[in-house]
Amino acid sequence: MPSERMSPIAVTEQLAKMGDWTLREGKLHLQLIFVDFIAAFDFMSSVAALAEAAGHHPEWSNVYNRVEINLTTHDAGGITQQDFDLAEQINCVLAETAPND
Repeated sequence: MPSERMSPIAVTEQLAKMGDWTLREGKLHLQLIFVDFIAAFDFMSSVAALAEAAGHHPEWSNVYNRVEINLTTHDAGGITQQDFDLAEQINCVLAETAPND
């Protein structure tokens, strides 16, 4: 059973607590710049393991040292608590890896 889609007010309130995350095209969005490709790829590998364990996978892209992440729950048709939970886990990985922005 998918998570329930959050109201726009709930998304805005929770987003205010999420650091550099923003709302873009109805998705939680984060753009990062790392020191080099290896650092960006290491970060993505760490997040991939968390996402797989959670059964919730980001939309993301990597170009050299840049990583962009978008989170949404497709089954719910928008942002759910599951997206914020994964975003918080990503923030924890970031606290350990320190991107270069």
